[in-house]
Amino acid sequence: MQTFSGKVGTSPVAGSGNNPEARPARRKRQIVQGAEPTADFVEALARGLRVLRCFEPGVKSLGNMELAQLTGLPKSTISRIVYTLAQEGYLRYHAETGRYSPGYGVLALGFGLLASLEVRQLARPLMEELAHETGGAVALGAFDGHAMTYVDAIHGSSALYLRLPVGHRLGPDSAMGRAYLAAVTPAERVALLAGPGGDMVTPAMLERACADLEAAGCCFAIGDWQEGINAVAAPFTTITGEGYFVMSCGGPASVLPEKRLRTEVADKLRQIVGKLSPR
Repeated sequence: MQTFSGKVGTSPVAGSGNNPEARPARRKRQIVQGAEPTADFVEALARGLRVLRCFEPGVKSLGNMELAQLTGLPKSTISRIVYTLAQEGYLRYHAETGRYSPGYGVLALGFGLLASLEVRQLARPLMEELAHETGGAVALGAFDGHAMTYVDAIHGSSALYLRLPVGHRLGPDSAMGRAYLAAVTPAERVALLAGPGGDMVTPAMLERACADLEAAGCCFAIGDWQEGINAVAAPFTTITGEGYFVMSCGGPASVLPEKRLRTEVADKLRQIVGKLSPR
């Protein structure tokens, strides 16, 4: 299986042949998420994005003090960032409370991404079928640089009490996070574990995830991510060329007991990601 580090080579020479002005194209940057920033890294932009990430699903509004605590940035820096984001439409300021909430600019970016994801359109009917057959929650997620983020989610039963929506972010200790960690290169794994939430992954958990991926093509979380919740997840490269994703299926142990998860459900999940991956 391919790992999650796509090496970028040099671009073709532009205008080759007898053109005297022909010159080698500029080498593309190699971007490895989780790696140390280089001279091309724009710190001010990164701080603004860090502020936006504080508005997770379920967070209606935040004040400057809360944002400073969540990001570790000085309050004076937060004031300038939120003013800029509000001016650009990515935050809304509520004068009556002095707090901020996400603006419609964020909504446009998010839906623009979802609408353009071909793999999401291809995966949805397969996810719906799996959710219907298992009664579990089936999700498609990608690594956003800090966490695994749902880009689609189908809930197979109204009885599911853990109903996570599109946009929900999961830590590396989830089944989806374990599958991603097990699939990346060792160097990338070290960098990711040094980042947010890395301390939630124990050496034994990581070793088990790598062994499961090698043996079964999937990773499992059996009641040790959320009590009473079992899940299986499989990483894959998309047939659409859009990169790397992880698909998971999970639910209460009463609906998805371990034996069923490791056999019937894991087998169906492998079949689905096989259809979405290059041969």
